[in-house]
Amino acid sequence: MEIKNIVFDFGGVLMDWNPRYFFRGYFNDDEKMEYFLTHIAQQEWNEEQDRGRTLAEGTEIQVKKFPEWEKEIRAYYDNWTVMLKSDIPHNVEVLRKLGKTDYQLYGLTNWSEETFPYALENYDFFQLFNGKIVVSGTEKLIKPDPKIWHVLLERYDLQANESVFIDDNPKNIEMAQSLGFSTVHITPDTNLEEKLNSLGVKFE
Repeated sequence: MEIKNIVFDFGGVLMDWNPRYFFRGYFNDDEKMEYFLTHIAQQEWNEEQDRGRTLAEGTEIQVKKFPEWEKEIRAYYDNWTVMLKSDIPHNVEVLRKLGKTDYQLYGLTNWSEETFPYALENYDFFQLFNGKIVVSGTEKLIKPDPKIWHVLLERYDLQANESVFIDDNPKNIEMAQSLGFSTVHITPDTNLEEKLNSLGVKFE
């Protein structure tokens, strides 16, 4: 099948987000920081906010569980914008090139409904998606749940076998493949343009 649609994940693909960008300076102690991010404000906790739980509720749940870490837990979402360090220029450049082609561009992201508007307002390349973005926090579904890909396919009337899905999380890549998408797994060494070329995506 000919590729018509390119579907981007955002964090780790187009955006460089990492809580360490804030907490490294906050703790000035890498060991303490890693303990906090592994055991207190762990990824699974943050993912529930991506799934649609409010930041306030998520914060209170964790403060109740770990009262001795209250100050640090409250600092997490208060300083969220510091964790969103920048875009990932080489991948954004590929997105901009695709914006000049006939391919349809879509976003499928695990992101809190409350924090995503900040990224939208501050990074102009999101305009290239023309609003065709599925946000987990809005849908109350999170990758790798296949239902969130079905939301994308049905809402925009897409065929998986005409679409490339780009993500940095191996579990999401695996799920997308099982649903019939071509995929590009982003790692720090990935040359996105070359990978897309190899799948038959043309930039001119």
